[in-house]
Amino acid sequence: MKTILSNHNLIAGVYEDMHEEIRRYIAIRIKDDDEAKDLCQDVFLRLFDYDMLAKETIRRFVYTIARNIVIDHLRHHAMKQTYTSYIYDRASRTVTDPTNQIIADDLGRHEQLHVAHLPEQRRKVYVMTRYEDRTSAEIAQIMNLQIRTVENHLFLARKEVRKMMAACK
Repeated sequence: MKTILSNHNLIAGVYEDMHEEIRRYIAIRIKDDDEAKDLCQDVFLRLFDYDMLAKETIRRFVYTIARNIVIDHLRHHAMKQTYTSYIYDRASRTVTDPTNQIIADDLGRHEQLHVAHLPEQRRKVYVMTRYEDRTSAEIAQIMNLQIRTVENHLFLARKEVRKMMAACK
């Protein structure tokens, strides 16, 4: 019990000392101050997952966690960009062959049917992104959600739609 209390006190002290420093460290790397604030909180929340924290090494440990969170964020962002550009490239190609037009229309109807069965928030996020060309920040503001929550809903919706599209082949 004493270790838990001392860890909480240690984390609280490190948070006070390093919060702004870590937020700037993250913001420089991801180029988004609002997202950096969220990720910075994640860094300090992850400290609670560890039982044995040492005052002598915690600063380096916080930077290691921050670096890993930034890498994960950048990977997720890159995958999202790749997927988004793939979807829009495929959708933006003109279909001139009548057979291909029928197939494209059929896939579009299947997509809409599947999207209708998504959970409500996930569906709204997907529709706003796919059909209304809204950004995650705009959707977050409209729906009064965190940007990361919107991105998670979008990721899960796209994953389900991809799975459905693969089954249509």
